[in-house]
Amino acid sequence: MDQDILVLYYSRSGATAKLARLIARGIEEVPGMHARLRQVPPVAPVTEIAQPPEPEDGAPYVTREDLAECAALAMGSPTRFGNMAAPLKHFLDGTGAEWASGTLAGKPAAVFTATGTMHGGQESTLLSMMLPLLHHGMLLVGIPYTEAALNTTRTGGSPYGASHLAGAQHELDISEHERELARALGKRLADVARRLEANA
Repeated sequence: MDQDILVLYYSRSGATAKLARLIARGIEEVPGMHARLRQVPPVAPVTEIAQPPEPEDGAPYVTREDLAECAALAMGSPTRFGNMAAPLKHFLDGTGAEWASGTLAGKPAAVFTATGTMHGGQESTLLSMMLPLLHHGMLLVGIPYTEAALNTTRTGGSPYGASHLAGAQHELDISEHERELARALGKRLADVARRLEANA
């Protein structure tokens, strides 16, 4: 029976969603692993109407069951002043019950991001997303330098996670190195989850 790995993201311009799909492709290269794509809903200072139960496009919204049922988690957000975007932080702030019950403890996790500029906070955003995952007791997985593209990329990609340089107007497509590293991260996350399950 396949195990589900939750690929959870917030994406406004679509760049982070593209990375999510590449990570999902890498996950599904590992036998017995299935990627479950989910997104968090947007937030606003004043809520005038409730969000529809399903988004107009993209992956479905995440539920508590997605967290409980996943064997691992890949989490992504665009950069907002060197940090994760508010909708993802808002979602994580509401996972106190999962923290108290250890829902995610011992499960592997990875992070990914997209920025408009080269030095727009990719690494600090990746690190900011790791902090709540550590509080949940998750086991962080990055990209090792055994991945050749990590040494040659001139756009996104770091040992902390997959990333994409989208351009100020989101005009840049995902580079070949960014694609390679995103898929490698998904594959590595799935492989670690499979090994942990086999030794449980």
